[in-house]
Amino acid sequence: MSPAKKRPRAYDPAKTRAAVLAQFGAVREAVRGLTPEQLALPTRLGDWTVRDLVAHIGMALAAVSRLVDEAEPRRQDAAPTDWPAAIAADAPAIAETARCLAGQHADVDAHLADVERRFTAALDAHPGTRLLATSAGALPLADYVVTRTVELVVHTDDLNAAVPGLDVPYDRQALAAATRLLADALAAKAPGGSTEVRIPPYAVVQCVEGPRHTRGTPPNVVETDPLTWIRLATGRLTWTDAVAQARVSASGERADLGKLLPLMA
Repeated sequence: MSPAKKRPRAYDPAKTRAAVLAQFGAVREAVRGLTPEQLALPTRLGDWTVRDLVAHIGMALAAVSRLVDEAEPRRQDAAPTDWPAAIAADAPAIAETARCLAGQHADVDAHLADVERRFTAALDAHPGTRLLATSAGALPLADYVVTRTVELVVHTDDLNAAVPGLDVPYDRQALAAATRLLADALAAKAPGGSTEVRIPPYAVVQCVEGPRHTRGTPPNVVETDPLTWIRLATGRLTWTDAVAQARVSASGERADLGKLLPLMA
């Protein structure tokens, strides 16, 4: 018997908006002090420099103001959990746009300030139910803003990895939303109830086909921390390395998630 279809997780639009702006603000504050030499540093994202990465972080918010200016789809045909897989197909175009924007905006802080202004104006002008034609399909504005937490948290981590000593903080609400969305995306990719994935303190999901436990400790358990989970889900860390480094614990014959990860890259 197939598992019952789960109700999509609900997010508070006001809290999500605040989380996105807080994380973006933390990036802006950090980037404001970067030197030209630091902006030219390489990143772990192929041939991207830090300047390219910063431009891409701006794109995370700019996408919202761009999409609300396009024609509204007639009906919703996607869920936030569809977004991680869909974004991978757009990677080449995304990279080219980031490099182009990096070349166009010498003053990165001024560019990010303008992006933030247009983002807040878009949210003020449209209800959360307004549909957007995203790469994953038609999504409500409020749901699409949740995906922005993933973009911002992931790329904040990329930024911290690229610039020694930078240490941009993670907004708790942004980290929570990003963790939960990616955990739910795993459950949607591998539906079932035989394996429990725990990412304290933010998320617990069940996934993978097989015998479903009904009480007590499940036979297959995976547990890790939020940043390790996000790195696994986005291909910044491999399952094998995470297990070898004891950054994830996995017990049970169905607790190996290596073939299901990453969810996006």
